[in-house]
Amino acid sequence: MRSVRSALSVRSVSALALALAALGLPGAPAVAARTAPAAHRAVVAPAPATVSATGTGRASAAPDMAVLTAGIEVTRPTVGKALTDRSAAAEALLAAARAAGVAEHDIRTADLALSAVYRNREGALDQHDATDPRGKDALFVGHRATQMFSLTIRDIEKTGAVVRAVADAPGDASRIHSVTFDVEHPETLRAEARTSAYQDARDKAARHARLNGRGLGRLISLEERAGGRPRPVPVPVASFSKEPVPVAPGRIRDEVSVTAVYELR
Repeated sequence: MRSVRSALSVRSVSALALALAALGLPGAPAVAARTAPAAHRAVVAPAPATVSATGTGRASAAPDMAVLTAGIEVTRPTVGKALTDRSAAAEALLAAARAAGVAEHDIRTADLALSAVYRNREGALDQHDATDPRGKDALFVGHRATQMFSLTIRDIEKTGAVVRAVADAPGDASRIHSVTFDVEHPETLRAEARTSAYQDARDKAARHARLNGRGLGRLISLEERAGGRPRPVPVPVASFSKEPVPVAPGRIRDEVSVTAVYELR
């Protein structure tokens, strides 16, 4: 009889708690908390053991293009004369580049400038904006007009011939600044370096796992750090001063590093 009464009492209290909660009366949550069954607690799984490894990948390729930076520089007493002579010399340079095989769409104006030139008391030439005469001690010499071009040479075997043609056509006004060998599609080189870096990181992680008597599980994260775009190879202009002009393009290199995190099985 006592157990029957206890069961009836529990049911009565539970019913009362539910009724109080439904009516929003004070004390209902406390009664409900004492009489409601305990909630099941979630079981949190321990964090899996992991291994991290950094891999480096490198790739290289023979260049398939050359970029020549060349231009014009003239100094004349007047602005008009400087601009006229610069234009004539630039036309001679461009005509020589086209005749040597440089396509029209591979010729780009990289810089264009006009500035005043002064001579200081020591006799050295100094170049400044025409609005800055550098005081009473500066002697005006004339105006310097310059124009720079970037010429892309698709057939690198013709690089030497293009350099000589561009250097000779404008005469004393010609300026050769740099020759750089490069690849037209650097993304192909980057993809090869990335694949190599990923495989290197995975191999290192697998070795660490085996040293601990474990296996390599799923990939958790992967972070890439690239060393910029593939680096072109600059060639000193002096290398093109001989006859016949030598061409030594070397190889274009790219490098990628990745950090991979794996679960351990």
